[in-house]
Amino acid sequence: MPPPEPVQQVKHRRDTALRTLVDAIPYAGFLGIGFQRHGDELTGVLPYDDKLIGNPVLPALHGGVIASFLEVTAIVELTWAMLWEELESGRLTLGSMAENPLRLPRTIDFTVDYLRTGLPRDGYARARVNRSGRRYASVHVEAWQDNRARLFAQATGHFLMPQRDHG
Repeated sequence: MPPPEPVQQVKHRRDTALRTLVDAIPYAGFLGIGFQRHGDELTGVLPYDDKLIGNPVLPALHGGVIASFLEVTAIVELTWAMLWEELESGRLTLGSMAENPLRLPRTIDFTVDYLRTGLPRDGYARARVNRSGRRYASVHVEAWQDNRARLFAQATGHFLMPQRDHG
């Protein structure tokens, strides 16, 4: 039986895979969206920036920015869940990720509930996959700012899952 992989190698492999996934979504980079990872759990982070303000009188985050943040979080969570098992089993390597560009889930529909004003500060989001099959997935996303219990938006989306090429 081979010795266990050193923890720093495991952490580096997971963090690099997540960075590769997020980099595959250019709009996430434009908005500044990043992800904090604790094991297989992801939290989307939308760092505050003046360009994100839609109503300078209030000031409030733009509704399109909020919707995009929620949708990106859902897509990254879905893809991460899909990649996690393959990455951990060794069926997917960082090299194979570099050779084969990621094919991301495609949005079928996405419904956003704006619960309160998005304030000019950092936002956080977590997605929960309700159903994920070979072709279709359903995801719920919740976003908050200062207090996890006080959501400022939530969304439900349905996605067409990409076909995986490697086996």
